Amino acid sequence: MKAELVNNALLMAIWQRKPPKGLIWHTDRGSQYASESHVKILNDHHIIQSMSRKGDCFDNAVAESFFHSLKTELVHQCKFKTREEAKQIIFEYIEVFYNRIRIHSAIGYLSPEEFEVIQKSA
Repeated sequence: MKAELVNNALLMAIWQRKPPKGLIWHTDRGSQYASESHVKILNDHHIIQSMSRKGDCFDNAVAESFFHSLKTELVHQCKFKTREEAKQIIFEYIEVFYNRIRIHSAIGYLSPEEFEVIQKSA
């Protein structure tokens, strides 16, 4: 995975969600997350990077949990015909199902969208 892909996804999320300063960004130790360009984006937007220590996936349980859900609920259930089809289906899973419908125990059995609405109104 290239830093450009990760950076573009992060910038799209920042643009769409407009997170407050101090957002915690959970990542693994991939070179794309440690790249100068990626760290600059994080610093520019006052985002705190939470990168797991080598061999310690528990530091990054939120990200690990997300990728487990993505793989078991979608990726391992599908046979994508093309890379474009995979991108579209994964995008829909995240944006339509995972963020708006799927409940998450870590946030009180709400969807991320419901949780965010409550947080903004509090």
